[in-house]
Amino acid sequence: MPFNMNLWKIDHNELKEVPKSRLDSEERLENWIAHDSNITGLDILLIGRQVVTFYGGRIDLLGMDSEGNLVILELKKDKTPRDVVAQTLDYASWIKDLTYKQIEAITMNYLKCSLKDAFADKFLTDIPEEINKNHSIVIIASELDSSSERIVHYLSSEYDMNINCIFFDFFKEGNQEFLGRSWLMDPEDIADRTESKKSAPWSGLYFVNVGDGKHRSWEDCKEYSFLSAGQGSKYSGPMKKLKVGDKVLAYLKGKGYVGFGEITSAAVLAKDFKLSNNTLLFDNELKQPNIQENKDDPELADWTVGVRWFKTFERENALTKPGIFANQNIVCKLRHQPTIDFLSSHYAIKQD
Repeated sequence: MPFNMNLWKIDHNELKEVPKSRLDSEERLENWIAHDSNITGLDILLIGRQVVTFYGGRIDLLGMDSEGNLVILELKKDKTPRDVVAQTLDYASWIKDLTYKQIEAITMNYLKCSLKDAFADKFLTDIPEEINKNHSIVIIASELDSSSERIVHYLSSEYDMNINCIFFDFFKEGNQEFLGRSWLMDPEDIADRTESKKSAPWSGLYFVNVGDGKHRSWEDCKEYSFLSAGQGSKYSGPMKKLKVGDKVLAYLKGKGYVGFGEITSAAVLAKDFKLSNNTLLFDNELKQPNIQENKDDPELADWTVGVRWFKTFERENALTKPGIFANQNIVCKLRHQPTIDFLSSHYAIKQD
């Protein structure tokens, strides 16, 4: 059924509905996304706007995710719902064959810098050697008709296409404007399902970046049995999704794998994390006390999960070899079988 969003404000402990309004120009929404793509909830680098295809079409916004995959963002604007679905599929048929050189040209035209530099600035890591292996489609609208929603659901569920819709609703009360966002389907579920069809089965193991550096150290994680991430919700968000019982392999950037363990407690603000002796983490002597930075701000603070380490290694003895799986994401599902086989000989990992 068509999506509908409502918004209430709390006034003297009473709920008052904020009137829904019509956005006077969808170009405003495109401008907002172009200025800050985070409002979509996607961690992407925008590399192009109004990108002209070889077929004469214009992609509203073109992005790239941290894996080097392209993301089409198309606003419904004045197009009919079915037209916008068909149009994005046409765009997808074009971008799937774009070469590095062509993507570089699009980036240079929009950002006035190289793709390599823009990627490194956004994701704080080098661009993957191979890019554009996969792509995704995001239709942006205030609403879609039931038929179009069924088409998007069908393409996603039956053909494992990474396609979804973001709904933005506009509200106005006096001179105050509000923007609300929701998804047609859970984007992570779609990404996982799409990835599982194109990749090896999931091992049941999670890859976790230790984040060793200015705000935390591997030595602290090892001694006090935790992992954490923060100083921005895009970093702490993945940590919050780890559940008790999840098996994790800790990776130290530039070194290798340093620990294998099991999550023992769900994520909490680092300032509230208690050790097995019932003391707070911050009451202990830490090698990297900067983990306490922004400790009272839920959006910026570190979020911490407890870990029972089965086996750990010092940083100088980290496990690595040529071709081992490494990723800039904070948390991701480990599917790379050569890496799992290599680590299993050191960590006694039980594989199904």
